[in-house]
Amino acid sequence: MLTHLFISNVVLIEKLELEFSSGLTIFSGETGAGKSILLDSLGLVLGARAETGLIKTGADKLNVTAEFEIQNKSSPIFKLLSENEIDADQNIIIKRTLSRDGKGKIFLNDQPISLKLLKEIGSYLVEIHGQFDSQGLLNPLTHIDVLDSFGGYSDELLKTKDAFKKYKDIQKKLTNAVESYNKNIQEEETLTHFKNELENAKVRKGEEKELTEKRTEMMHAEKLIEQFNIAYQSLQGEGLAQNIRHALNALDKINRITENKYKDIEESLNSALIELDEATAEIENASSNISLNSDDINAVEERLFALKALARKHNCTIDDLPEVLENIKNKLNAIENNSQQIIILKGELTEAKNIYLTAAARLHDCRQRAADILSGKVQDELQFLKMGKAEFRVLIQKADEEHWCEKGFDLICFEVKTNAGQPFGPLNKIASGGELSRFMLALKVNLAEQSGLETLIFDEIDSGIGGSTAEAVGNRLYKLSKTVQVMAVTHAPQVASFGTTNFKVSKQTHQDTTSTEVTRLNENEKREEIARMLSGEKISNEARAAAEKLIEKPIGTLF
Repeated sequence: MLTHLFISNVVLIEKLELEFSSGLTIFSGETGAGKSILLDSLGLVLGARAETGLIKTGADKLNVTAEFEIQNKSSPIFKLLSENEIDADQNIIIKRTLSRDGKGKIFLNDQPISLKLLKEIGSYLVEIHGQFDSQGLLNPLTHIDVLDSFGGYSDELLKTKDAFKKYKDIQKKLTNAVESYNKNIQEEETLTHFKNELENAKVRKGEEKELTEKRTEMMHAEKLIEQFNIAYQSLQGEGLAQNIRHALNALDKINRITENKYKDIEESLNSALIELDEATAEIENASSNISLNSDDINAVEERLFALKALARKHNCTIDDLPEVLENIKNKLNAIENNSQQIIILKGELTEAKNIYLTAAARLHDCRQRAADILSGKVQDELQFLKMGKAEFRVLIQKADEEHWCEKGFDLICFEVKTNAGQPFGPLNKIASGGELSRFMLALKVNLAEQSGLETLIFDEIDSGIGGSTAEAVGNRLYKLSKTVQVMAVTHAPQVASFGTTNFKVSKQTHQDTTSTEVTRLNENEKREEIARMLSGEKISNEARAAAEKLIEKPIGTLF
């Protein structure tokens, strides 16, 4: 709950320090006294947008500091702080400053934090509800979360969320598989043609180099044969081979005398003779393999032309054609595999959808039971709030498949009708200002324990009502304050009379300077303030007596 609030240089407030306790805290004062400044200041430490227009005239910067005591040790705020590596026990101090240049700083227990994190933290600390609040309970999009929080069926929510995630994951895989299949299937005929063409061409890596070399040989065939013949004749002559043999005979005789001392030389000469014979044979063979047939060179050139044409078609080199063929085969295999995968995924999707629908149906049943209970409790509360003819219900409808989500297939809307014979309609469309405030209060009384919030602030929710109705609203605010800390800004004396702590907000002028002051009231001052609210600026004895009666009356009429 909020325990302290320090405000410095905010609009008309130069310096203000307030201490709060549990129960029902009332803020009253004349219109324009500055009650909204308090809410704007508190909003700053809860993550509201900071504007330099809030800085008091003549000041360089504003400063708002709030201290909270978290009484619920299992509050989710501790998990949030831990995830962001912020040390905090049950006391949380938030400080926010804003300078004229628009620069601001935010600290939580002296650790700097971001505005985004502040907003998230603020949502766990305080909820502010105004008469024309467009968020919270007035926004139909929040009703499903409100009902789920009231119902407390977290296991069913988690199962539905997990089932939906699995269902959507498989659905995405199936969509991707179908898109890939449809894209590839359009190319299948072309891919098959390319595959057959490349396979028939028997493309292989390195063939271009071989063909180019063969073509060069054929173009110079006569000259090559001529030179081979010269080389062959040179090696076949009597001189070279005969001389090597004479040398071998001489070395053989030497080695016999010297016991093979020069055997290495003899072996080298012998090897030379053998290699000479081999080289001669290879020259003869190479010469005979060179073709002088023009048809052969035409065939080589036609092959090169065909391969180059294929390379141009696939925008690659001739050596890359085997890789292109392999890629085409892989794509054709992928088409076949995609077809099988689609069949498998369709089966998995059907199974996942059934699991999700089963989980969502169980969640729906839980919601229906919670809706019946909440509707009954709110209906009972409306009796106390002088709305006996009004009705409240939680409408649950099944959404179309396209609107299914991790929260199930339910559409939740809080509906009311204010008079017999009228149809039900959305809460924010049917109820008038005064009626809406009471509907909201009836809901808050029943949701307080499940919300996890420890401080609720109501900004003039009693607007448009008075008399016994305002008294009933004050009564229920007091009841709510037994569960959570409640603060209310009010113009209704009936509501103010229920305050366990009362503050008066007033505007003072000293030497042409106007400022807002907030005063904590004792019992006598509380009585005077309520009398003022009853009679106006001039307080009569009758007003004081009526105020006394209002203050004493709640003691015997609570609950």
